[in-house]
Amino acid sequence: MSAQATAHRLEAAVCSIIKGQQNVIRRVLACMVSGGHVLLEDYPGTGKTTLAKAIAKAISGTTFKRVQFTPDLLPSDILGISVLDPRTQQFRFHPGPIFTDILLADEINRASPRTQSALLEAMGERQATIEGERHLLEGVFFVIATQNPVEFRGTYPLPEAQMDRFAMQCALGYVSAEEEAQILADQMEVHPVDVLEPVASREEVLELMEASKHVRFSAELRHYVVSLVAATRGRTDVQLAASPRASLALMKISQSLALFEGHDFVSPEIIQAVAADVIAHRLVLSPEARYSGITARRIVADIIEEIAVPV
Repeated sequence: MSAQATAHRLEAAVCSIIKGQQNVIRRVLACMVSGGHVLLEDYPGTGKTTLAKAIAKAISGTTFKRVQFTPDLLPSDILGISVLDPRTQQFRFHPGPIFTDILLADEINRASPRTQSALLEAMGERQATIEGERHLLEGVFFVIATQNPVEFRGTYPLPEAQMDRFAMQCALGYVSAEEEAQILADQMEVHPVDVLEPVASREEVLELMEASKHVRFSAELRHYVVSLVAATRGRTDVQLAASPRASLALMKISQSLALFEGHDFVSPEIIQAVAADVIAHRLVLSPEARYSGITARRIVADIIEEIAVPV
C-alpha cells in the first residue's frame, strides 16, 4: 500500500535524526496525519525543536515556520497584519507565520493568554479571522508546540480551551547512555538535520492524511472510545472531564497509527496505546486528587483497566 510506504519512509527518516524515540515519533507523525496538533512538554535539550525540524525537512514542498513565544509577542505577530501600500494607497495583508504547513510554536507558555488565544480558532477550525475577514488554512497545517515544565518564571499556564485544541500531548524523555553517545557521534562534524533529504512530497503526505480516514474502525470500537472518554465524567477526582473532541481525536489518531503499524484496521490495543496521550492533558483534577499525588495519566490507565474491551 503506497500510503503505508510513505508512512514508513517518514518514520525512518525522523528516527535517523532523533535517536531512541521511535514510539514517540510514530505517535507524533500519526497526530500530524490525523489532522491534529501536538504539545510536546519535556525538559530542555531533549530534542523537541529538532523533532519539528526533522519532520519538516523530511517532506518536500512544505513550508515550515517557527515562532519563539515571548511575553511581548502580539497576536498580529502570529496571524499577520495589513500594511498601507503608499503607491496604491490601499492596505495589503501580510500573512503571519500561521499560514504554513508546519508551525513550531516554541515555548508556547511564555506568551500572554491574549497571544495564546490567537491560535485557538486556527487549531480548532483551520481558519483565521483577521480584521473581520476569514482566511482558510490549507495544506497540512500541523502545529507542534513545545513547553518546558521546569521553567515556571515568566510562563503563563495554557487555558483549558487551548489544551483541548491539542489532539495529543506527549514527552520525549531522556535516552539511554548508548543512544546519547550515538547522538554525540552523529553531531561531531555536522548536525544530521541539516543534511536530511526529503523522503516524501507534500502531495504524498496529503494522500496519507486522506488514506487514514479510510482505515477500518468498527462500530464496537467507536462505542469503546466513547466509553473510555465518558468514564472521565462524573468522577470525584476529576473537576473538568474530557469532551467529545477527545473522542474524535482518539478515533482519528488511532486510524493514523494503524497505518504506521501496517494495518488496514484499528485494534483495541492501538486505542489503548494512545489513550493517555489524547485524554490526560484535557483533564483538570480536583484539588484533593492533586494533593494525593494522583495524575491524569494514572486516571486514564485505571479507566482502561475498568472498561471492558470489545471482542
